[in-house]
Amino acid sequence: MTRISALLSLSLLCLVASVQCYGVKGNNPLAKLMEAQMSKRPSTFLNEVPNNEYLPVFVGSQDGLKEADKVESLPGQPDGATFEQYSGYVTVDPVAGRALFYYFAESENSSSQPLVLWLNGGPGCSSFGNGAMMELGPYRVNSDGKTLSLNKYAWNNEANMLFLESPAGVGFSYSNTSSDYVTGDTKTAADSYTFLINWLERFPEYQTRDFYITGESYAGHYIPQLAQLILQNNKITNQTVINLKGVAIGNAYIDLLTQYTGSYDYAWTHALLSDEIHEGITVNCNFSSINLTPACMSYLQQVDVGNIFPYDIYAPLCGSPSDSPSTSGFDPCTDTYIYKYLNTQLVQTSLHVTVPPKSWESCSDVIDWTDSPTTVLPVIKKLMNSGISVWLYSGDTDGVVPVTTTRYAIDYLQTSVKTPWYPWYTQAEVGGYAVGYENLTFVTVRGSGHFVPSYQPSRALALFSSFLTGELPPSDEN
Repeated sequence: MTRISALLSLSLLCLVASVQCYGVKGNNPLAKLMEAQMSKRPSTFLNEVPNNEYLPVFVGSQDGLKEADKVESLPGQPDGATFEQYSGYVTVDPVAGRALFYYFAESENSSSQPLVLWLNGGPGCSSFGNGAMMELGPYRVNSDGKTLSLNKYAWNNEANMLFLESPAGVGFSYSNTSSDYVTGDTKTAADSYTFLINWLERFPEYQTRDFYITGESYAGHYIPQLAQLILQNNKITNQTVINLKGVAIGNAYIDLLTQYTGSYDYAWTHALLSDEIHEGITVNCNFSSINLTPACMSYLQQVDVGNIFPYDIYAPLCGSPSDSPSTSGFDPCTDTYIYKYLNTQLVQTSLHVTVPPKSWESCSDVIDWTDSPTTVLPVIKKLMNSGISVWLYSGDTDGVVPVTTTRYAIDYLQTSVKTPWYPWYTQAEVGGYAVGYENLTFVTVRGSGHFVPSYQPSRALALFSSFLTGELPPSDEN
């Protein structure tokens, strides 16, 4: 086992568990990314938007495109929908032929509720298939892979939800220039910003609306850097101003060092590691160093968590003999239903996917990620000082980006506590725990894995509602 693969073996549990990850067995984009980051150490590089430097963006004509993007009905859609939905492409680079796919689900009260962007992580995983169809969108795909059911805990109950497939090469997004698939954080932030400017031209009624960015996992990189770019370009008087009010990131990958230390500690406290191996790792492994000792390597190579689902360490596996449902009620085979549904020609036609051939994948295997800072904590600190709302939340049974990694990262921010740790409630049960810091809120979601809106949809919606109102989750069990 190489130094890198051993180091990754626990912090990304699916590498050793050999189970299905993000819909493709053995495809773990975050593991690949962390390996690349480790190979570039000890330098810790951080790409920041230069102060007072305007980054020009392409703005194309959007005449008639909103009407063309309207989705009248999706195949297998149940009756009773009372909201409008749109999907299609926004060109971000006409020379390269680069266009990003989006899906937009308005709320019933679309004129009065905020606009919220959702980004899945990876890097390179689908915000539409994983985010909208599996987690928080208005529909869930049924087991037949052909029909849909309403998600009563959809986030468009509280906001107008915009799901973006970014960067090009992810989901239905594409480029006609193959070199565009060599990408990274900086280019993704720039393209996402260009997308937003053009999308707001297409949907001008949202140009002055309160705007929030939400997401999970490697969106811990996407969101802070996009938010920073928005705030920077908002200072340019001749540029469209995006009314950014806050960001919320779930099970956020934001710092490489705390990802490692927090993952091993989480595994030990959740009985996935023996006392001896954990102590050996703690004593012998210095993860801030590029060179690990032979003693450290010896303990890392003994890590074996078995065949578990790393995104929720207590959940059943898809196709397990028991075929038992998750304790949360979430079907562990949902990603296979989504894959079948989104690769149906009629579905793609209804979504205005017009660039054949296009096989939808949960996570892209065509992009090459070359640009990723080992930490975005300085950017998060800037956002905290900017006056916008900053929330981090964690499902407490996630083994991929565990709650401990976020708690350790927050410690590095050195911010003071305003509201001490307390249990928050929804539906007369503890939904999790929360703490209010100076310019930062941290919330856990009890009984949830990596995909919080999938595993605990009611609690996720309650958390989301609190985030939008700017209030801590309720402490009253009634």
